[in-house]
Amino acid sequence: MAEEEFIELKFRLYDGSDIGPIRYAASSTIAMVKERILSEWPKDKKIIPRVANDVKLISAGKILENNKTVAQCRPAFGGDPPAGVLTMHVVVQPSLTKSKTEKKKVDDTQKTPVCSCSIL
Repeated sequence: MAEEEFIELKFRLYDGSDIGPIRYAASSTIAMVKERILSEWPKDKKIIPRVANDVKLISAGKILENNKTVAQCRPAFGGDPPAGVLTMHVVVQPSLTKSKTEKKKVDDTQKTPVCSCSIL
């Protein structure tokens, strides 16, 4: 039986801090990786994703798709990356429906008149 390949990944957050490195099976999907990132997310951060779909992973300038495997997303370095660890950037992007709801609340507040004056 062939031994499964593992890839070490490190995740760079928006403030320059890191999660990892963590070893993943090459057959792990990006959706699985996002779930793990969510569980490992530091609690002291100002921005915290609520669900895995709020997390976007970027590797070699490309946003990774949930249905791809870690092996499929490995950048073409022509071999193993330096130090054997791949760094991916993490962007937190709340879902579109949540953003629209929050924006609507702000817009409603701005449209509510505080006072009215009449000039005669």
